[in-house]
Amino acid sequence: MTKRSPFRYFKTSPEIIRLAVMMYIRFPLWLRNVEDLLHERGVDICHETVRFWWHRFGPMFAAEIRKRRVERMQSSRASWHLDEMFVTVNGERHYLWRAVDHEG
Repeated sequence: MTKRSPFRYFKTSPEIIRLAVMMYIRFPLWLRNVEDLLHERGVDICHETVRFWWHRFGPMFAAEIRKRRVERMQSSRASWHLDEMFVTVNGERHYLWRAVDHEG
């Protein structure tokens, strides 16, 4: 069974919807700023359309980002340890910590 596209009833392409929603989420922009930026790129939409897309597709995009982030964390099995030491600088003793990864 094939999974239906969540963009199937929209005339606007999925790339433009994703761009508008991600611009609104990623950068500290207002809806009207996103509308203006898209208008400069030749896409004429209303700020209410961006708000509707954000409510409709925002959770889906957030789930995709979380999924990719978890996969990246699981795929990198890098180990870290904490290196502690005392250093004397100008006669004063200082306690230093540094994080060391698997490459040293």
